[in-house]
Amino acid sequence: MPAHDLPLLIDAARMAGRVATSFTGPTAQRWDKADDAGPVTEADLAVNAQLLSTLRLARPDYGWLSEETEDNADRLSQDRVFIVDPIDGTRSFVEGSNTWAHSIAVAEHGVITAAVVYLPLRNKLYAAAKGGGATCNGVPIVASEKAQLETSSVLVAKPAMQGDHWKTNICPDFKRSFRPSLAYRLALVGEGRFEAMLTLRKSWEWDIAAGALIVAEAGGIALDRTGASLRFNNPDPRLNGVVAGGTPACAALIDALA
Repeated sequence: MPAHDLPLLIDAARMAGRVATSFTGPTAQRWDKADDAGPVTEADLAVNAQLLSTLRLARPDYGWLSEETEDNADRLSQDRVFIVDPIDGTRSFVEGSNTWAHSIAVAEHGVITAAVVYLPLRNKLYAAAKGGGATCNGVPIVASEKAQLETSSVLVAKPAMQGDHWKTNICPDFKRSFRPSLAYRLALVGEGRFEAMLTLRKSWEWDIAAGALIVAEAGGIALDRTGASLRFNNPDPRLNGVVAGGTPACAALIDALA
């Protein structure tokens, strides 16, 4: 029940913000994960523990998939699953930036039904429930309908602009911008501040789940790099890239990809 879950996610996200901001990013204890999987801090783990306790206590029959919890197959047999990134943009958190986010979603039979992306240092809380629209700080948001890539702003990392990713061996001529957090990129697209975002590498579900619903409920679309629908709570929780945005820009980007 999306409407039933959303208030729980909003409350949990605000609590997560209080936990995370009790640490000072640059001085928080930090170490690198195995297999070059990036940094993690004591704040990531504290937020993960808080969310695990709060959400599983409220919904003990829901499964759990989080960047900071060792995965197991139990979630695959459960109808509904929490998909969580305690801090999306840990490097930004460590640097003292304000662009990191908490990303929290519920998937039901592979479809995201409720979602929150919260940036406590920017006081921005994006939320969506399936069929209920998307909001930022309670105000409805709408994805851009601009159709021309040449006049569009796209959130993308530089490696995705290399020629070999595109049919013509040349990246389309759009205005490039960047934010470290994938969840925040998706939320900004849902807000209509950018026409689209894309990432062409394998992407963890916890980075994408919440933002994908926010884009969709704002009137946009979120697909993988081939144009296929996104499904969540997969045995391998990685997606084949993501292209999201207003429908015209998103369709144009997918058409241009090799």
